[in-house]
Amino acid sequence: MNEEREAKFHADLSRRLSLRKDSTRLAILCLLAATVLHSTSRAQGPVGVISKEGSSIKFNVKASVPIDGTFDKWDATLTFGSTDVTSGVLDVKIQAASVNTGSGMKDGKLKGKDFFDAEHDPLITFHSKKISQTGPDSFNIDGDFTIRGVTKAETLTLTVTGKGTGAGEIKGTMAFDRKDYGMNSGIPFIKIADRVEVTVDLKVKRVSGPPLVFKE
Repeated sequence: MNEEREAKFHADLSRRLSLRKDSTRLAILCLLAATVLHSTSRAQGPVGVISKEGSSIKFNVKASVPIDGTFDKWDATLTFGSTDVTSGVLDVKIQAASVNTGSGMKDGKLKGKDFFDAEHDPLITFHSKKISQTGPDSFNIDGDFTIRGVTKAETLTLTVTGKGTGAGEIKGTMAFDRKDYGMNSGIPFIKIADRVEVTVDLKVKRVSGPPLVFKE
């Protein structure tokens, strides 16, 4: 009888251990599945491209002789972590030396060390940190703006058109004080204001993923 009890005890113990192992395996599988599903859901944000054709990045400074122009070489990306429009991240990289005012003298001065200092700091960048919807078609984008190697927080105010169509247009403005970035000099015989206004006009097209969700 003792041998039978001992055999039964060992068999019962083995069954319990096997059930515990199965439960552990199941828990691990469920955890892995949840992780994969979570990663997949996060990867299902819209994917869009910003076309340079028809897009532009321009600037304007009030001065005794008008100073306004555009940048001929730049790249911009807009990515989303989900369908929520506020999950977007905007990155803009501008080649400082591509400044084009229509005047060789002005371009040369702006590229120089007193202004963009393009030789030592070739990129002007904006990296968004937060997107806030302020109206049905309007947004504030807070981000880090870098010029001449100096980075400060600035806000891009913009409007969008083409919601729900898969293609649209982003138009926005950002103003900054040039002296905050070390641009303290002027141009001989030209009186220049401190405020610089940047305007962006970007054509965007969704190439994959679900449409964005906006507040109405």
